[in-house]
Amino acid sequence: MSNDIKIKKGLNIKLKGEAEKTTEKAIISNFYTIRPEDFHGVTPKLIAKQGAKVKAGEPIFYDKNDESVKFASPVSGEIIDIARGEKRKILAIKLQADKEQTYQDNGKFNVDASNAEAIKAHLLAAGCWPFIKQRPYDVIAKTDGVPKAIFISGYASAPLVADLDYVLQGKEAELQAAVTALGKLTEGKVHVSVGKKSNSPLASLAGVTLHKVSGPHPSGNVGTLINKVNPVNKGEVVWTVAAQDLVIIGELLLTGKFNAERVVALAGSSVKKPRYFVTKIGSEIATMVYDNGVEKDGNDRIISGSILSGKEVKPDGYLDYYSNTITVIPEGDDYEFFGWNKPVFNKISTSRALTFSWLTPNKKFDLNTNTNGEHRAFVLTGNYEEVFPLDIYPLQILKACMYKDLDEMEALGMYEVAPEDFALTEFICVSKQPHQAIIRKGLDLMIKEIG
Repeated sequence: MSNDIKIKKGLNIKLKGEAEKTTEKAIISNFYTIRPEDFHGVTPKLIAKQGAKVKAGEPIFYDKNDESVKFASPVSGEIIDIARGEKRKILAIKLQADKEQTYQDNGKFNVDASNAEAIKAHLLAAGCWPFIKQRPYDVIAKTDGVPKAIFISGYASAPLVADLDYVLQGKEAELQAAVTALGKLTEGKVHVSVGKKSNSPLASLAGVTLHKVSGPHPSGNVGTLINKVNPVNKGEVVWTVAAQDLVIIGELLLTGKFNAERVVALAGSSVKKPRYFVTKIGSEIATMVYDNGVEKDGNDRIISGSILSGKEVKPDGYLDYYSNTITVIPEGDDYEFFGWNKPVFNKISTSRALTFSWLTPNKKFDLNTNTNGEHRAFVLTGNYEEVFPLDIYPLQILKACMYKDLDEMEALGMYEVAPEDFALTEFICVSKQPHQAIIRKGLDLMIKEIG
């Protein structure tokens, strides 16, 4: 028995370069890098120093604000560099991987015979806690809290991102172990969403409340699921876990190994052979990108994550901790002469004025990073509401964040949103405002002032 959620407001962005459903192993990286900036609000404190030898799954740093939250090495090897910034802030921890990998043995864990405290202690000690995030604030979950519910989205609706139905195939045992354990950490339910017409392994799991979702993006966002099922009010907390991270948690429980393996989609119009690769968290981007059709001297942007909310990485960069997609698209640094004053057929728009993409609804576009305009004050168009399915006023909450009105932010529903919920409104914004950055700053202000 499942519950149907049909989303009407949103926008499907059809782009060229979708990953073909074939998987191969990426060239094994010699180096792996973990960047603390992937964990918003975490102040890292080193456990292992430069020159130390570590096993895969061995903790290498912890959060200074909560010493029980540890972060594990994705590989065994030697810590060869610790990059620091101002005031000796740790920016990156670089490891040289061993040719033969060894794993820290955390011991097999009997979930059925364990209580919530034992499960929590095990996940914390093994470095799996960072995969659990919370709302409000979209940060790593506080270890002393109990969520009213846990939410997992098994449906990816953003453009070009990894197809979760595909990458989760054959991982039923790990998924079941993870959701069984998570179910003991909440007094409420574990809510899981899948596509209405999908064949997701998540749909057959026991101990979950299943929701079949349909409609345009952001129907697959976990924030949309939370809003439609059990919104977050003041004083309440919910947890979220990404679907692929369940596999890492489940394998830890079943085998005792922290296996940072991840199936990553290499996609985008600049990729000649877009497809899937098996790699690990923190691996070198170049091992997948430049050996598979992307020109080394090309004028392209590489994004770790989706094109709407991912992070730009340099050619010598690394896969970030939470991403399962690498997107490569052309840089938009060209200037279109009189581009504002002629009919446009090759750009996506929710408006029918001058832009005629609506005449070809099934066309796949080859977009670049050009914003096609400059930053300016907000223009009242009503377009945000057309692509924003949450029961929240998007323009009003953005403005409340900008003028730092905490009472208004609370009243408008700030407790349940994350930056990615505003990726589409940012995409269509005629004012070119950085919506996701505005929301992130607003959430950070609430953490500081309210806690």
